[in-house]
Amino acid sequence: MLFTLTTTHQPATDLGYLLGKHPDRVQSFELASGRALVFFPEASQERCSATLALDVDPVGLTRDRTETFGLEPYVNDRPYVASSWLSVAIARVFSSAMQGKCRDRPELAGEALDFEVELPVVSLRGGEGLLRELFEPLGYQLEASALALDPVLAAREPEAEVWRATRYFRVQLRGKLRLAELLSHLYVLLPVMDDNKHYWVDETEVEKLLARGAGWLEQHPLKERITKRYLKHQRGLTAQAIERLQPDTEEATEVLDPRHAEAEERALEELVGPPEPRAEKPKPLDEQRREVVLEELATCGAARVLDLGCGEGKLLRRLAKQKQFSRVVGCDVSLPSLIRAAEKLRIDPDAVDRHDPEARVNILQSSLCY
Repeated sequence: MLFTLTTTHQPATDLGYLLGKHPDRVQSFELASGRALVFFPEASQERCSATLALDVDPVGLTRDRTETFGLEPYVNDRPYVASSWLSVAIARVFSSAMQGKCRDRPELAGEALDFEVELPVVSLRGGEGLLRELFEPLGYQLEASALALDPVLAAREPEAEVWRATRYFRVQLRGKLRLAELLSHLYVLLPVMDDNKHYWVDETEVEKLLARGAGWLEQHPLKERITKRYLKHQRGLTAQAIERLQPDTEEATEVLDPRHAEAEERALEELVGPPEPRAEKPKPLDEQRREVVLEELATCGAARVLDLGCGEGKLLRRLAKQKQFSRVVGCDVSLPSLIRAAEKLRIDPDAVDRHDPEARVNILQSSLCY
């Protein structure tokens, strides 16, 4: 996930002062989502660029979550699409710049400078038209080019629209404004374009929106739509935020109208699908799989079971409790996982990877690839 900021203000290397980062150094920051790197691919008196590269580990972030489904943690666009993860990284890495502070050159923070922003991959739920409606009222000039779903197949089959139909765009923004304003615009509008956030939204997000949107959001033509998307379409929070943005206007009362809100929710469902049910959470998919495996083993009358890729032994523990199985063997390539499995099964960790023909449960190190 990349975000590149460029200035042609001279001397352009003043960008290092504005961001509080040295152009000759690569700096690393540990975040909850992964690791962020800041470096300057270009630094001259005429032109200077700073790049924020965010390395997101989506699998690591979903290990403790039970509502993930199937291959979603492994096959998704989150590692490279500019999203709320990038907003959080910008606020963390460039916090002083977002607040309009510059320790060594304080006068620069209050000066409108020429900036260029490049976002290699943006998820636009609303297309290029929405992009222009969001940024042009703020004074930006922009270029957006759609990214083909599969460039190779799109070239091979030019008549097949499916390979070109995409919501992903490469975006370049140009404008003359204060750096704090630019970063605040991006902080708010990145999750708005994506129409998603990776974290829970509550009343504190209303305060963040009002703080980051101070001075521009209340005059923006799409302030209601921005507010609704930023707050993940939560009607109560949206109404609260809009009322504080414009307490004496009819628009605020319209959002509070339940019939109007329900109509908008139905229109939203037609575009992005129905919201996730708020009922009792279903069993995790891996637990459902284990139950199906146990049912099939009981049905076929199996007595000996080999679990290839047993991990930390969740299925092994269930198998060991069933007297039907006279012999249970678990295999995995990860020795640390096998040791944890042995501990949970109350097996001596020293017995891992030692075949014992007399033991009912054995844990061996192996792999399907070997």
